[in-house]
Amino acid sequence: MRILRALVAPLRLLSRGTDRPAPQRLLARLTRQAFAAVGGCFIAVAAHATACPPSAIASLEKPGIGLRNGIDRGLLWRIERDGRTSWLYGTLHLGRGEWVRPGPTVQKALAQSDTLALELDSRDDATVRALSQPADPAAVARVLSGERARRLERQNAEACVPPGSTARLPPILQVTALTALAARADGLYAEFGVDETLAVSARNSNKPIVALENAADQLRWLTGGSEAEEAEQIDAMLDELESGRLRGQLKTLADVWARSDAARLARYAEWCECLNTPAEQRLMKRLLDDRNPGLADGIERLHAGGRSAFAAVGALHMVGAQGLPTLMAARGFRVTPVLTEAQAQQALPMPALAAPEPPARKAVRGGKNVKGQKAAKGTGQKAAAKGGAKPASKAAAAPKGKAAPRAAPKATNSKVRR
Repeated sequence: MRILRALVAPLRLLSRGTDRPAPQRLLARLTRQAFAAVGGCFIAVAAHATACPPSAIASLEKPGIGLRNGIDRGLLWRIERDGRTSWLYGTLHLGRGEWVRPGPTVQKALAQSDTLALELDSRDDATVRALSQPADPAAVARVLSGERARRLERQNAEACVPPGSTARLPPILQVTALTALAARADGLYAEFGVDETLAVSARNSNKPIVALENAADQLRWLTGGSEAEEAEQIDAMLDELESGRLRGQLKTLADVWARSDAARLARYAEWCECLNTPAEQRLMKRLLDDRNPGLADGIERLHAGGRSAFAAVGALHMVGAQGLPTLMAARGFRVTPVLTEAQAQQALPMPALAAPEPPARKAVRGGKNVKGQKAAKGTGQKAAAKGGAKPASKAAAAPKGKAAPRAAPKATNSKVRR
């Protein structure tokens, strides 16, 4: 069940580096990571370094891992109304190091948009304050007591979470923070979450970022309506962590997303093991059906206000009868699939950088060459006369007595398919 949080609940990464006291900065960071349900990086304690998977940054040092040419992944639709184009992009809230560069289709759609719309903006001060509020200690003690508390403590130790780091968070967030950590062994990290990498790209190009939801509402959707339901969810999550099922489920989920396999994602109920109990069914209704109309409202407002929006939200918000493409079509948008079919993709290493241009020659003083600089005039002709310059091939040299063939015109059509 927890695998779907990587597609539904938003990921928030590192703190903004403000002047908060260190404990508050840590709590803000951990809260956002836990709230994302795919966690963050709790492996700062050196004593655990040898027993834990590498950190996100350290994972890039593995052989064969590194920055690669971006290839198109995820689910993308173009939506059009009133003479303007906006976009719906289904994301994954964790990722691999080689995914940080979006593919050409996604890059072009983002570049053509006026605004990036996310579920939450991790840099927004109001969001940070809302998620930094400590939970009621009495409520935490009631939900996390006895054997449940001991199970959580064991899972924290296995995940290299420093003792007490998440103790002030609501119980459900303390446990959901562990879900992403289970994926580190397969190279999947919250730090490389797709939403956050898109936000970095938008900020680098000074593109506005708009939040479609607020943190307080998301927290209510995630925690449920009662302590009894919260405790039931926590027990189910601990079962998946202890059995080891979660790791395989997360890897499958990432593969489905990376192939843009919308058809299989739409059949998630067949393979996710996430709708087996009434509590799980209620949770998924809250996280999907109850939220999608509000997300659609926000996207429609941006578009109607004259902004071309690139709306990037968890991919499960895109599928089914209540998915965003269906809801936007019902609101009068023309919806066109762009990336929705399973793809066999291979990322190529980045090409080597071109050699730098030679420095410009120094100015001639008083009509004479600067020391160490020879006259360039005629050097090319002399080299050719001595045989130093040869045609690249026989075809390149014109036959004796005939004019050289005219060069073929260069291609000028460089359009990119949308």
